[in-house]
Amino acid sequence: MAGRRRKNAGASAGESAAEAVLPADLELQDLYGAFAAHGLDDEDLDDAAVLVPPVRLPGEEELTAQAKAVPMFGYALALARWAAPHRAVDEFGDLVEEDRAPAARLLGLAPAEGEVPEEAEIEAMRAWSLACDLDLVEIGTTAAGEHVAVPGPDLEPAEQGDPETVLELWLTAAGIVRELAVEADSLPEEEPGEGASDEEGEEDEDGLNEVEEARDAAAELLDEALQVLYETTAFADPGQETVPLGVLAALLVVPEGEEPSEELLGDITDVMVSLDPMLGDLAELGLLEYRPIDPELFDEEEGAGDEAPALVGEAPLDEEESARFGLVRLTPLGQYGIRQWLLEDGYDAPLVGELAQGDAAELLRAVCESANVLPEEELRVWITGREPVAAARELLAAARGGDAYGPMRRMLCVTALDMLGAPAEPAVRDVLDDPELGGAGRAWLTSLGAADVPAPERSMALWVVVDTFAAQLLDSGGDAGQLRELIADLPVTGDPASYFGELWRVDHPYTADVLEAVGELHLDRAVAKEARKAAFKARSRG
Repeated sequence: MAGRRRKNAGASAGESAAEAVLPADLELQDLYGAFAAHGLDDEDLDDAAVLVPPVRLPGEEELTAQAKAVPMFGYALALARWAAPHRAVDEFGDLVEEDRAPAARLLGLAPAEGEVPEEAEIEAMRAWSLACDLDLVEIGTTAAGEHVAVPGPDLEPAEQGDPETVLELWLTAAGIVRELAVEADSLPEEEPGEGASDEEGEEDEDGLNEVEEARDAAAELLDEALQVLYETTAFADPGQETVPLGVLAALLVVPEGEEPSEELLGDITDVMVSLDPMLGDLAELGLLEYRPIDPELFDEEEGAGDEAPALVGEAPLDEEESARFGLVRLTPLGQYGIRQWLLEDGYDAPLVGELAQGDAAELLRAVCESANVLPEEELRVWITGREPVAAARELLAAARGGDAYGPMRRMLCVTALDMLGAPAEPAVRDVLDDPELGGAGRAWLTSLGAADVPAPERSMALWVVVDTFAAQLLDSGGDAGQLRELIADLPVTGDPASYFGELWRVDHPYTADVLEAVGELHLDRAVAKEARKAAFKARSRG
């Protein structure tokens, strides 16, 4: 798939890679985790990785069942079995005329008795063509020169539901339909009388070039739309994955942070009209569920005297009226397919839970080191089914350490403890005197409502301040807005010199970094000045 390039107003040199490449997802990026690269200049942005959010997929068995339930895929399997032991075809591998009506009846597209509608035969021919494209049937010639089709070697394992075979066949079928959808969208509409070739062939060559350009544009548009759907579905709450077609088009057209102008509204309409048939084609293979644009809308607009139908505007619509403009929902099977295409194109397209397969130390390390992760989802997967006290003890042990990721591991540990809840309390009480875990443990117990938690010593309390702030520095990637909110909660009294005079002496690897951040971002000049002086002392001590 082509890399998604949403409209944006440009990226400055100080933006992170993820911000520059995915401007429409800035509010979602915080969910990805820590350590986004900073300081890239404009030349670096072209080489920056596009972050694709992790998705949660059903198991292979469930995906296989969904693939076999897709009508067009099932038709192809049925016709391949129908071809046994062999069936006559024409020189192009298509069903002969006398077999087309029986094929339509076999698939339930026509009644068992009576005339078979032409549309049913066409649908059966499409299914047969798909079976041939997937090698579910193989075409050959007998010694007598007759063209025949026989079932291919993948038919039996596919019928038996072998996941590898079925999913590979379905993915191939989805790719074929995707290509055909793009081809159909790029074909020019011939005016009456057109079709005659120029003597020199120049018009034909120009026409071919136009078709090729239109095909490339349609392919890029569809790829971008599918990737937007993939990302939107990844972050959607269960049951909220459906996207209005107008919203999808707006995400592709409207620059980040801008309101759509009259011109952009026209562009959105154009994108909706272009996507409408392509999405409809993909829905046939179960990649998505799609309610197309109501064709009566065009008649209504033309009747109103508009030169071209305007499918979007500023007037609010109720839910039913809005649905007439198109609704699209990516299915789990569609997520699987798009993820495979992304992986084939070299994207990092992780699955939720991939980092949660080892012990707690492996979990926390992997979450800290990955730039493309949903931390809470990985933690939730890991703790599911584990005994709370044992899980809490393992997490607490893994959270210790004075290395660069130590503060973030402890922050993640507290998040996991929140998920485990009160049953984890015995494990937390065991570490109340631990110099690295005791402060956070006491705060966690207090938040549960425990009344017998001893207050931490001053040295422990200050260490926790530095550790907590350091974790936020790492997790936010230096986001000034987030850090200012944290700085505002610092317990700086009317005597900041005294407070920072204690803080710079804290034996923590991030003490100087924390003080420098406070000195740079605190809105009170006196506090900022004292923080910078303390940071210098901390550096000098080191």
